[in-house]
Amino acid sequence: MAGKSRRTVLYSSKGKKLYAVRDASGKFKDIQQYSRAHAMDMRRKSKAEIEAAAKKAGTKTAKKKTAAKKPATRKPVVKRTAAKKTVAKKTTVKKTATKRPAARKPAKKSTARKTAAKKSVGKSLKSMVKKAVGRVRKAEGAVERAVKRAVRKVTA
Repeated sequence: MAGKSRRTVLYSSKGKKLYAVRDASGKFKDIQQYSRAHAMDMRRKSKAEIEAAAKKAGTKTAKKKTAAKKPATRKPVVKRTAAKKTVAKKTTVKKTATKRPAARKPAKKSTARKTAAKKSVGKSLKSMVKKAVGRVRKAEGAVERAVKRAVRKVTA
């Protein structure tokens, strides 16, 4: 690939933000949801970040190498198996005691859908009322014209 591929921001019919990558001729090569593409970008490290991490790790290893090594003195190993077993039992008891059942969270989507449905119903009712009022006015005008025509016929 000659140049860096750029992303074009689009929106799906559902309203999700999309990234579209085009090839050299301008055709869509790849389309991704913004949320997924962004998550991948966050997981991946840039070249500069990798170089900085390598540089930092290199300085740490250099310091370790220059530090003088102490002669290794071996101490006698004392076995304490009984003490370890009792400690392990105590920690397991603590871990099981602190576990609680997960609290259920109320579903936010259903309430959001309900409010959206209420809004759309309210809007549609308003538009229906406006249309009905317009039709009534139109009918009133038609009746008035019909009455005028009838009066003209009778008087003429």
